[in-house]
Amino acid sequence: MYNSSKNSGGRIANAIIIPMVVVVAISVVGIFGLMHWSAQLSDEAAEQSQHKLIAGALKLTESYLVKLQNGVVIWDEAYHQVNQPEPDQGWIYDNIMHWLFQNHGFTKSILVNRDFELSTVYAQNHTSKWMTPELFAALEPALAKVRARYITSFRRTPSGLYSFIPQSSDARRSIAETGIVSLAGEPYLFSAAAVMPQIQSISKDREPPSVLVSLVPLRGEKLQDISEMSRLDGFVLTNVQNGRTGVGRYQLKSPLGENVGLIAWQTAQPGTQMMRRINPFLALAAFMITAVVILVTLFTRQMTRRLARSESKAVHAARHDALSGLPNRARFHALLTDILEESTFRETNTAVVYIDLDHFKDINDTLGHSAGDKVIVAVAQRLRRVIPETGIVARISGDEFAMVIRDCEDDVWLEYILDQVQDEIGRPIMIGRRELFASLSMGAAIAPRDGNDPDELLRKADIALYDAKANGRNRRSFFEPGMEHHVQSKDRMSRDLRLALKNDELDLAYQPQTDTSAKRIVSVEALARWTKEDGTVVAPSQFIPVAEETGLINDLGIWVLNKACAKAHEWPGIVVSVNVSPNQFKHPRFVEKVMAILAANNLPPQRLEIEVTETVFAGRNDSVLKALRRLKNLGVKVALDDFGSGYSSLSYLRRFPFDTLKIDRDFVSDMNGNAEAEAILVSIIQLGKALGMTIVAEGIETIEQIRFLQAHDCHRMQGYFISKPLHEAALTQFLDDFNKDSGGNGFGTDLSFQARAAKV
Repeated sequence: MYNSSKNSGGRIANAIIIPMVVVVAISVVGIFGLMHWSAQLSDEAAEQSQHKLIAGALKLTESYLVKLQNGVVIWDEAYHQVNQPEPDQGWIYDNIMHWLFQNHGFTKSILVNRDFELSTVYAQNHTSKWMTPELFAALEPALAKVRARYITSFRRTPSGLYSFIPQSSDARRSIAETGIVSLAGEPYLFSAAAVMPQIQSISKDREPPSVLVSLVPLRGEKLQDISEMSRLDGFVLTNVQNGRTGVGRYQLKSPLGENVGLIAWQTAQPGTQMMRRINPFLALAAFMITAVVILVTLFTRQMTRRLARSESKAVHAARHDALSGLPNRARFHALLTDILEESTFRETNTAVVYIDLDHFKDINDTLGHSAGDKVIVAVAQRLRRVIPETGIVARISGDEFAMVIRDCEDDVWLEYILDQVQDEIGRPIMIGRRELFASLSMGAAIAPRDGNDPDELLRKADIALYDAKANGRNRRSFFEPGMEHHVQSKDRMSRDLRLALKNDELDLAYQPQTDTSAKRIVSVEALARWTKEDGTVVAPSQFIPVAEETGLINDLGIWVLNKACAKAHEWPGIVVSVNVSPNQFKHPRFVEKVMAILAANNLPPQRLEIEVTETVFAGRNDSVLKALRRLKNLGVKVALDDFGSGYSSLSYLRRFPFDTLKIDRDFVSDMNGNAEAEAILVSIIQLGKALGMTIVAEGIETIEQIRFLQAHDCHRMQGYFISKPLHEAALTQFLDDFNKDSGGNGFGTDLSFQARAAKV
């Protein structure tokens, strides 16, 4: 026993001392390495800073070239001369190209006309051979950008003409691109600028500009200017890479990304100079640390031998789940940390998979917790059996498991493993004489692609699991960055929406509906609107789905219903329609809440219309139909919204006699000139009439659509052509104007439509 404890103590001592010595040694070496690395970084940072200085100096030089060109490219006479069908080459030579050489030193120039063709070539030595197809190809990206920016500077005026308004606030600034190209092996600075008028002009069409390209060699005075602006010494222009230490290199590239030259200079090395001063002190510190480590090692070996005699016997129980025998959450986290460290060292991929048993609560509720425990044990055994030998399975909580799969080759390989897991779990589980079938939802995150931190990987795997469950369960999802953004955005929006409901920051808009003749507004649809305090408008398509997912839809729906009923008194004789979410029908007292709101606002049930979509029948159909019948018996009208946009079923129309059938806007928008769409629309109208329903067409945007619907006796019409959704005061004014403008004739003419649409 003593020898065993002694050996155990020796193993513990070695387990502590050896890593400690290694860590200290690594730390000492690391400190030396870190200092030298820092010195190297300092040298590199200095060189990068010098790179930025050169880049800035080059940019300033190029910008100065643009300013030098302004005298000839922003000039009415030059604009008219170069854009003539047959330009006066003598005038261009004297007043543009030779003038630029004499006054600003541009040794070469070319003029590209509006048709992107070479019009004029100039050189101080009176030759044009320097202008090669390769050089023109190198200049082509800059020419294209200048032409594009020039074209986009035209703005269409209300009269249909184009006004030339450059985006720059400086009216004297040309539209230009600059860069460097290689000419006969020598780098040249160039400026390509559009020839444009001085005075803002109006034209019928937008035409591309003629572009003047002026070049000057990057040597002599120009190179000296760049050296002085960057305050660097020893500037040399070369085409040869020099690998000597202490020599900086700045690569010059053409617009096509080709190397056209190299600027070399003598760099400063502050890090190297610092290391020469502190190396003696680092050596002394290393010697002292080594002495301390030796003393600590001797003391630790003695202490660990004493502590080994009281080694714990309950390690396994503390690290494993009692029911399944799998590692528990804490143990799993520790194992995952070790595996990630190993995979980082080996540069291999590791998958973390979160698993959730689908509908496990139903097993506990129907068969009892004993059966649920047996299912957990069976699932644990199957998971251990099916994953690779190097993998790890753990039970995180009740019906949640987690796996670590090492050495993942790729996503396809991991999908194959997860397919095996799902197939294995999908086999029946025998509980006594009863067969149970379990299924899993799985979310996977892969290191290092999704991170190397254990908590971060577990969180991302959990997000992927949420995506799998949200998309129908019994499936798997791999983590994608968009999932995290969705979860965070949803959480932030749900908190903002909850606060907005609490502070009554939401509002309602109302969209009117006319009768068949368009002479009378018979109904308005209440639509929730949300504008934050900072003026940000949140679209219903953004916050309604979040309200559905987070359960806030019940509070939001009741708020909309209550406010719409309260405001209905301001518009006598008009039915108020309110959309009701499928989740609201799941509330056991939804009908009672509707009755209470009608009573509190003293509104007759006949003036309220509840709009539901076809998705309301998914799942528990009988309870939904029962709630709808109770509302209908109270006198509340019930409308089927967006008919035809989902899984439309005529059985629902037969089983529940809706008062109103709202045709989805897609059918109305597609009918213009489309015989098939019009035939479908007519069929839906006839179907609704045959079932005794009021037919409402949504999405009306043209007079032709109204006339078509009138011709086929559609009962009610709604859309932007009649009116956009309006707030309370605007709706009241609209109703007054509508009654005055109609005068008993309704929307009888195109002019009355257009006038009312303009007011809206």
